[in-house]
Order: sequence, then C-alpha cells, then structure tokens
Amino acid sequence: MIRNTLCWVTASAAAVLSSCQSTDPEPPQRAMTQKVELKRFMGPWYVIAHIPTSIEKDAYNAVESYELAADGSISTTFTFNRGSFDGPRKIYHPRGFIYNHETNAEWRMQFIWPFKAAYLITSLDDDYQTAVIGVPNRSYVWIMARSKSISEASFARLKKHLAATGHDVSKLRRVPQR
Repeated sequence: MIRNTLCWVTASAAAVLSSCQSTDPEPPQRAMTQKVELKRFMGPWYVIAHIPTSIEKDAYNAVESYELAADGSISTTFTFNRGSFDGPRKIYHPRGFIYNHETNAEWRMQFIWPFKAAYLITSLDDDYQTAVIGVPNRSYVWIMARSKSISEASFARLKKHLAATGHDVSKLRRVPQR
C-alpha cells in the first residue's frame, strides 16, 4: 500500500510538473477547439497506446472511466494490470475538473491534493469512439477508444495527428488489451 501510494505520488508530481514546464521549443500543446459534449464523453475508454507515465509503463488492459458528478467534477477510475494480462490489478481514482467550460476539452486532473495537472482532449472523432489526450509539453499522451482495439487505419490516423502536433511518436507504446 505504501509503495503504491509512493508510486502514485511520484507519477502525480511528474504529471503536474510536466504540465507546467517545457524544454520543448514548440508552443505548449493546446486542447481542441470543438465543444466536447460531456455526457457523451463519460464512460469507459480503453487505452490503445500511450507515451506513459512511470506508473503505467508496463500496463496491460488499461481502462479509464469517467462519470460526471453532481458538482460538475469528473469521477475517474483508472485500472490496469501491471506487467502482464494476469499481473496485479491497479486502480487509481483521480478527480477531473473542467478548466475550459467553453469547449469542455481542457480539464485539470487531481491525483493528490492540492495539485492539478492539465489534461487536454486534442482529438475526438464525431461519434465519440476514439480520442487523444495529452499534456501541454507533450511528455505524455493517450490514444483511447470505446473498444479494446481499433483498425490499423484509425491507429495510423491518430499517430499522424500526434506527429503533426509535435509528439515523439517513437515513444508511443501500444497497450496490450484482452
């Protein structure tokens, strides 16, 4: 339990710091400008690929689920198996807060109080089946989908989006899903 908490605190601190500072010569990553319908965005999203944080670098079966709370915040549950499909199940409960109410595409995620990290929806298809989430300095990114797998054409399109927005796609890791 203490080791899990220490890992989560370390990853949270890294996420917060990465959302605040950048050695990237490009301007910070921005959220998409289209309006996100929060009720449609809620529910489970499978992590198809990512540039991972330290706690999820060996994640299998990664799923992030969102639920809109009565106070307008987002109850979040992130689950995965560590190291293999049968590895220990890890569960985290960060809380999301809408930062840009005009688009709902920019959130702040709170892993530990009082710190909040930027969470940017940079791509979302019209039918809410695939999404790309990133952070301002591009150090972490998540390709997510409503299903455990997506077509190679969809993956190539999302990877192209990441390259076009300044991400180092060589760091992208496909997340095994079963």
